[in-house]
Amino acid sequence: MIPYGRQDISQQDIDAVVKVLNSDFLTQGPQVPKFERKVADYCGASYAVAVNSATSALHIACLALELGAGDYLWTSPITFVASANCALYCGASVDFVDIDPRTYNLCPDQLELKLIQAEKEEKLPKIVVPVHLAGQSCDMERIYELSLKYGFKIIEDASHAVGGKYKDKAIGSCEYSDITVFSFHPVKIITTAEGGMAVTNDLALYEKMNLFRCHGVTREENLIQGESHGPWYYQQVELGFNYRMTELQAALGYSQLARLDEFVSRRHEIVGIYNKALLDLPLEIPYQHPDCFSAFHLYPIRLHMTILKTSREAIFNEMRSNGVGVNVHYIPVHTQPYYKSLGFREGDFPVSEQYYSDCLTIPLHPNLNEKQINKVLKSLCAIK
Repeated sequence: MIPYGRQDISQQDIDAVVKVLNSDFLTQGPQVPKFERKVADYCGASYAVAVNSATSALHIACLALELGAGDYLWTSPITFVASANCALYCGASVDFVDIDPRTYNLCPDQLELKLIQAEKEEKLPKIVVPVHLAGQSCDMERIYELSLKYGFKIIEDASHAVGGKYKDKAIGSCEYSDITVFSFHPVKIITTAEGGMAVTNDLALYEKMNLFRCHGVTREENLIQGESHGPWYYQQVELGFNYRMTELQAALGYSQLARLDEFVSRRHEIVGIYNKALLDLPLEIPYQHPDCFSAFHLYPIRLHMTILKTSREAIFNEMRSNGVGVNVHYIPVHTQPYYKSLGFREGDFPVSEQYYSDCLTIPLHPNLNEKQINKVLKSLCAIK
């Protein structure tokens, strides 16, 4: 089976992990801060906090921005559930903003309309989480301008987008946001096995996220209340969590980062082949906004179901049976049973629901060879 996404592990990566295994530190050693600094520098951000997953990064980002009971977080329905769940972990409420029909990202026009109404109802969001679907940035400048007018904070969910750019700056620079979150899951652009990171330019947010990832415990003199009892002394000053990244993960991530641009470049090569080969088929290839340089974590196509004589499910099953690991990204979050129990209904966000009804993700990762690419295309071309 050709997977829709897959890690690329080199001998250099293996050697980096083995070196840590033979060292004195498996956790809380030098590799994590080294990896954090490298990612922050790559993005042009001031600070980075490595954690055990992007979900954890979203959680501590919300906590650092003091999201809590009585607050609202808005995000896109077309994302993994973690983008919304992070608000519920904090006791806040969730709402959604429908997507742009071309980019499939959170639509700034829909956001503005919803903000106008929310202001009248005194239900403005405290945080908006734009999700950079498939590696392409949302219209962050427009969203940022709305944040200045309506007073909300911004967390970029860039789980798909490390290595991408927006207006010629690396995604993660936080020029138009308070915090940006990355994922290093094996199917993402680079991997630490499991793992994530939050980057920011705000020292206070950085310090808060550092606390929340490690039980709320600190040894920092500027954060300790009263006098220290000695060099062993620490204090719990917040209610935090055990969200730390291990030295093994950080060493793998640091090694992977050396090939990040190479990975993204190869993804663009494959996308170029796909775009040319699929142009005349009854489907829509991913639109790319001129302000964006996508990391191309995913290649979602949209099937023209009114032309095709079969169902999306039949196409999915046929391609899977042919050894092509297609997938669907994503089921709209508001249609999940848990979110329906909170009051959401099908029909609430029609553009997202229409996208879900005909989208299909085909394999895209740097390890795809010519034979595999041709197999993917041959399987797609057989669609009737």
